[in-house]
Amino acid sequence: MPFDIMMPFYGRVDHFRIAVQSVLDQTDEDWRLVVIDDHYPDASAGEWLKGLGDARIEYVRHDANVGINANFQEAVDRSVADWFTIFGCDDALHPGYVRHMRSLGAAFPDAAMLHPGVRIIDEKGEVVRTIVDTAKAFYRPRASQPIRLSGEQLATSVTRGNWMNFPAVAWHGPRTRAIGFRDGYEVVQDLALVLDLCQAGGSLVVDDTVEFDYRRHAGSVSSWKAVDGSRFLEERAFFLQLARQFDDRGWQHAARAARFHLSSRVNALTRIPSALAARDRSGFRTLTGHAFGRNR
Repeated sequence: MPFDIMMPFYGRVDHFRIAVQSVLDQTDEDWRLVVIDDHYPDASAGEWLKGLGDARIEYVRHDANVGINANFQEAVDRSVADWFTIFGCDDALHPGYVRHMRSLGAAFPDAAMLHPGVRIIDEKGEVVRTIVDTAKAFYRPRASQPIRLSGEQLATSVTRGNWMNFPAVAWHGPRTRAIGFRDGYEVVQDLALVLDLCQAGGSLVVDDTVEFDYRRHAGSVSSWKAVDGSRFLEERAFFLQLARQFDDRGWQHAARAARFHLSSRVNALTRIPSALAARDRSGFRTLTGHAFGRNR
C-alpha cells in the first residue's frame, strides 16, 4: 500500500512548490500525495499541481475556509494507508523520508507514531537554530539507536516540553483514524492527538536520522497567537485538563509536568518583549499571567 502524504494547504505558493517537489524527489516512489486546499485566495497552487499530471497526486479545494483543525481532521479522514504523515505545506521532506519511515514502521510494527530527526530552516530555506528549537532539542530524548516511548514516560516527556515537530511525524493509520483530533483547538491539537494516542496505549518511536526540514517562520498560526498571548490561554486550559486526566490514571509525574507546564511558561516569557514593543497591554497581561500564574 502506498505511503500517504496528506498536505493541508494554506500558505505561500513558492513554499508549497518546494514541499511538493520534495515529495516528487522521494527515492521510494510508492506514495500518494493528497493536497487539501482550505480555499487559499491564490488558486495558482492548485493549477500548478494539476499541471504536473502525476496520477499519484490528488487535489481537493474547499468552497470556503474551514480552519486549521477541521483541515487537519480531513487529512486524517482522507488517509487510507497503514502509515501517513500530515505534511506542512511550507516544509520539505528529505529524499529518503518515505523509505526511512517504512523501515521504522517495519522494525516497530506496534508503534502509533514515528518521529525522525529534523533540520530547522527559515523562510529562505537557510538552516537556523532558534531559542524555541534549542529548547526542543533539550527536551527531546537522545539515543544512538531508535527508541520507543509509551505510557507515563511518553506523556511526561512531551508534556514537560513539547519537543516534537508535528509535520515530520508518521502516524499509524488505523490507530490515528480511530481517535482523530479533538475539536476546538487551534494550537495544541497536535499535542492533544499524541497524548490521546498515548493514553489509548500507543507508543512513539524516536529516531535521530534527519529526514525532514521544518520551516520556522513568524507567519505561522502558533507564532502570531504567541505574540498576542492567545495561544497560552488555550495551552493553560489544555494542560490543566491533562493534569486531571493523568491524576485519574495515577500518572503522578505526568500530572506534575502538565500542572506546571514549565516550557510553556518560559515560551510566554520570551514573547513579552514583542508584546511591549507592540504596546499590546492585553497581550502583556495574558503573557505575564501565564508565565507567573498559579499552576492549578
